[in-house]
Order: sequence, then C-alpha cells, then structure tokens
Amino acid sequence: MAAPEVYPLAQTSITCHAFNGDRSQVAVSLGTNDVQLFARKGHDWQPTEVLSEHDKLITSIDWAPNTNRIVTSSQDRNAYVWQQAVDPQTGHMVWKPTLVLLRLNRAATYVKWSPNEDKFAVASGARAIAICSFDPEGDWWVSRLLKKPIRSTVLSVDWHPNNVLLAAGSADMKARVFSAYIKDVDKRPAASVWGEKLPFNTVCGEYTSPSGGWVHAVGFSPSGDVLAFASHDSTINIVYPGGPAIYTIRSSTLPLVTLTWTSEDTIIAAGHDCQPYVFQGNESGWELTGTLDDTNAAKSSGGTRAGLGNASPVGRLNSAAFNTFRNADSRGMGSTSGQPGGSDESELFTVHQNTITSVRPYDGAPGAVSRVSTSGVDGKLVIWTVNNVSPIQGLTGKMGGLHLK
Repeated sequence: MAAPEVYPLAQTSITCHAFNGDRSQVAVSLGTNDVQLFARKGHDWQPTEVLSEHDKLITSIDWAPNTNRIVTSSQDRNAYVWQQAVDPQTGHMVWKPTLVLLRLNRAATYVKWSPNEDKFAVASGARAIAICSFDPEGDWWVSRLLKKPIRSTVLSVDWHPNNVLLAAGSADMKARVFSAYIKDVDKRPAASVWGEKLPFNTVCGEYTSPSGGWVHAVGFSPSGDVLAFASHDSTINIVYPGGPAIYTIRSSTLPLVTLTWTSEDTIIAAGHDCQPYVFQGNESGWELTGTLDDTNAAKSSGGTRAGLGNASPVGRLNSAAFNTFRNADSRGMGSTSGQPGGSDESELFTVHQNTITSVRPYDGAPGAVSRVSTSGVDGKLVIWTVNNVSPIQGLTGKMGGLHLK
C-alpha cells in the first residue's frame, strides 16, 4: 500500500487550497487575507508569490484548470478574479486582480468555477448566492443573486456537469438544487432528472438534514444524476431524485465538512475526525467502507505511542487525558501512575493532526479520480491514493437507511 504524500506547508491553518491544471502550483489561504502560491520543486513545495487584495480572511479559492484564472472570496464581502498579465515595467508575468460586483452585505463564504469556466458561484452569509459572469461591454464581472428560499448562511456550492444547475448547502439545515441559467451565457440545457424548464432561480430540489444539522458540503456525482451532502449531525446523505430516494449514513465520528466524488459509486469525505473516509454504494444502498488513512501505520514521530500499549485505535486522539477519561468511562479506572509523558501523548493516529478543511480531486478525469488532496488546520497538504482503503477499527459502516420522498 503506497503511503500518502505529506507536505507540511505551514505552521498555521490552511483554510482552503486549489491546484492549477497541471498540478505544478497550488494556491492556499493560511488563515489570512492573502493567497500564498507554492510551486513544486522536486519533492517539495516552495512559496513563489503572494496575492494581496482582500481586507479580511480569505474563505475560499478555486483555480480554473483551462483558463488558468484564480477566483477568491473573503469575509470582506468581495471576490476577485486573478489573471496573469505582463507587467509593463518589468516585463514579467504577474497576477492582476479584477474586482467582482457581488452586491452582498455579508461575508462571502465559498466560491466555485462552473465546468465551462465562463461563470462562477459565490456563496455568502447574506442568504444569497451570487452567480457571476463576464460582461465584455463593461469589461467586468457582474452577478445575479439566487435568494429564495434560502433562510441562512450558504456554506458550500457545487456545479452540475451541465454548467447550469447548482447545488447549495446552508445553515438552515437544507441542501438545495437551483437553476443558475443565464440566457446570454448558457445554452439551453437538456432535460435531466432535475427537470426540464430551468429559468434562473428555479428550485429543482430541496432536502433536509436528517437531524437538523448545518449542511457543510454538497457535491454532484460525475453524471450529475445523484447529489451527496454532509451535515453537522454526522450524517452523509445521497439523493437519487429520479427514484426518488435518499440514503442516509449515520456515523459515530465527528462531523464531515468537505466531500468529493471520485467515481459514480464512491465518495471521499473528511472533516473534524482528521481522516478521509470512503463511502461506496449505488441505488440499492450506501455504506461507509473504510478510510484512506491507515491508522495502524507508524507516522512521522515513530511507531507505538507511549501509554497506549496495544490499544486498538479508531483514528482519534492518543493522549493521556483521553485514555484517562476513556478508562474511567468504560472500566471505572482512574489515571494510571507512572505512565510516561511527553509531547507524543497528544498526537493523533492519523496523518492530519487536526480538522481537514478541504478535499479535492488531484489526479484523473471526472468519474475516474485516482488521487485526492486534502488540507487542514494542521497546515499539512496531503495527497492520497483513492484505491488504498483501510478498514476502520472500532467503527462499523452501516448501510444507509432508505427514505422515500
């Protein structure tokens, strides 16, 4: 089993990351109002440029692979499109920002290019989603707002392969599918399981989190016929609108906050449990099948951890405090005297040492992704092989319950 590629890019949190088309560069936000660009040099990543224009923390980055344009969103309620142009003074290629007219009065929370890269969606805390397209007459990016029936902050968005439909997850415990059709930009889409007539702001589907949790992440399958969303009640839900049916997988892990499809029957999702989980299934049912992180393998600090003996890890904390409470709860035992101390006592069994904030496809075509990348609060960028799935010790993946609509 090939080990994941681990790159400690920073000592601070990585809010989000995005690769360019050939994966030779990566743009990250390190919890500041700047975008840091890294270029691959051999087996390492070296910082190259800093994109500075936002006034507050950058919340999301997306890099269009074909047009090589970067779009960023921020808590300052703005979005910028960055393009490379020749600096007339030096003659070198530099990144030039273009302000986008979002017309939002709250923070922008998430941004995503459409598949054709001719428009992008910006989620916000203003109970609205800005659909932005380029106006050649004015030579700027303009927006139209999706508003109804959103009742709270929009936390994530994802585009359908047809470049028209948009999925959105929000803090009102709903995942929705909207039409983002713009007459002068889009061709009339063909009929699909989501509907036929799709004027702007048509709600093609609305789905509620089973236990009322914020919907942190949404994603269309490669075909666009299935929708997945993860919410704060530690569930992941797979929607078949043509069924119609919804499969809900409840787990005992901490909530998932990001997900991506690697094929029509496989989803990689990650979040507060610090490891990427693998979910597989079809119209007959879905289940949690494993994790990309082998929690039994020795990490950078060594093999067996002090104070745990041969305890079976489940990917969670390896610390004296954690074991004290676990023993007190399960065996009625207090703290054991004489256990060795040290910094290793608070190390996780997982590669990531804190919440994973973003998971993205890294290698392979849509529907046949072979590797994914993750970034997290621990400042690491990790590249995983999708086929290297390890069983989860201490947790069992249960078949998703079927709910007919």
